[in-house]
Amino acid sequence: MSVQDAVKATGTSRNGELAHAAAVTMSTAAVVAIAAYTGAQLLSNIASLKIGIVFGLAVDMGTFIYPITFTLRDVAHKTIGKRNTQTLIVASAVVNLFTALYLWWVANVPGDPSWGLNTEWNAVFDASLLGRIVVASIVAMVVSELVDTEVYHWFVTKITHRHQWARVLVSNSVSVPVDNLIFTLGAFAGVLPWDVIWQIFLFNLILKYAVSVVSMPLIYVTRDRDWSEQ
Repeated sequence: MSVQDAVKATGTSRNGELAHAAAVTMSTAAVVAIAAYTGAQLLSNIASLKIGIVFGLAVDMGTFIYPITFTLRDVAHKTIGKRNTQTLIVASAVVNLFTALYLWWVANVPGDPSWGLNTEWNAVFDASLLGRIVVASIVAMVVSELVDTEVYHWFVTKITHRHQWARVLVSNSVSVPVDNLIFTLGAFAGVLPWDVIWQIFLFNLILKYAVSVVSMPLIYVTRDRDWSEQ
């Protein structure tokens, strides 16, 4: 083998190693984004069963976690593409539905008298309340996250793939109000007084925007994809 051939072979091998390393990094980022997205969805749905008072306003306690999922969805979009992200959204909805059904089943299993918390458990995971909140949450999640996917993809393919913070801000600015409206009305209309529902809607909207802005730097945790590849 000539010196030139050896150099060429070394360069090819080096490029292959770099490409492999990049692929591993991308896969790791995708796994973390998917796990974090699904986990945040579950945690926020369970926390939403409690209506708390924060700064004098009523708010479902899942609101402090849920807005992060919009940015995590954007990170997933970067790493696994549009179609896989749409699959992730639907799969997460299925996981949330299964969780609700499992908790409902657990609530209906007779409790051991020595445990002493069966009544409290059933009060928290009452089938009617749990079912309505979960259904409203899943519908709001699927609709708003799919809207977020379309807006995000439109922005990076039709407007610009630069300024990653802008794509997150624009997509979240459209999807957050959609999610907030569907969830608030679906979960609490006819259950809570309208003044409380309005407080929940207003506080949720402000808080979701605030969390979205704070979570925007997450979009930079991994390198951007080639948006010319559809």
